[in-house]
Amino acid sequence: MEHYTMNLTLKVWRQKNSNDKGRFETYQVSDISSEMSFLEMFDVLNERLIKEGKDPIAFDHDCREGICGMCSMYINGRPHGPWHANTTCQLHMRAYKDGDTIVVEPWRANSFPVLKDLVVDRAAFDRIIQAGGYISANTGNAVDANAMPVEKEKADAAFAAAACIGCGACVAACKNSSAMLFLSAKVSHLALLPQGEPERKTRVLNMVQQMDKEGFGSCTFTEACEAVCPKEISVTNISRLNKEYLAAGLSVDK
Repeated sequence: MEHYTMNLTLKVWRQKNSNDKGRFETYQVSDISSEMSFLEMFDVLNERLIKEGKDPIAFDHDCREGICGMCSMYINGRPHGPWHANTTCQLHMRAYKDGDTIVVEPWRANSFPVLKDLVVDRAAFDRIIQAGGYISANTGNAVDANAMPVEKEKADAAFAAAACIGCGACVAACKNSSAMLFLSAKVSHLALLPQGEPERKTRVLNMVQQMDKEGFGSCTFTEACEAVCPKEISVTNISRLNKEYLAAGLSVDK
């Protein structure tokens, strides 16, 4: 693969805290390698800003391997940038060419308030999980792996739903800031497995209630969420969530 360097113009959202109005600031970066990751390019910019005595740009990152879901950036109008099924940390600068202008923003959703610059508070997702995203666990001796058979079709579907990393790209892409793809993945993962059966009905009711409490918008099934999901979570999980919610609402004691 051909290696090259480029000069770029970055328009980055800067915001001191949740109460600050915020604004875009323009930066020029030079000699950026095509093989750098997008976050490494930001590291280079931040090193320069620190040397100049300026406040570096705050952004979330941890594993830088597409696992943790923290690298949430809205890049040129698309969560995680132009590459399909990709997190920001997996995006490389060869996606751009010399002279390009790149606009970088935080997630835009009332339920994800900006903490600083490109960092948003996604604790709303944690509270949704706490409301029901767990199972009753036998804490005694470990059971045999095959002691509870699971149909392959269901096992595969549960595994695909469990791939959700909770990055929030689905919320950022949705015109309503809906969290339905995230929630449906978490509900589907456990609803498809026998281990999730004990809390199956109360789980979906409690998690939907918490999602609404957090202020996420309604789902109008535009499928923008699936289009930008780095783990390609399917919107069929939303249909399963609706089915689980209806069944639970009809059967749980009032």
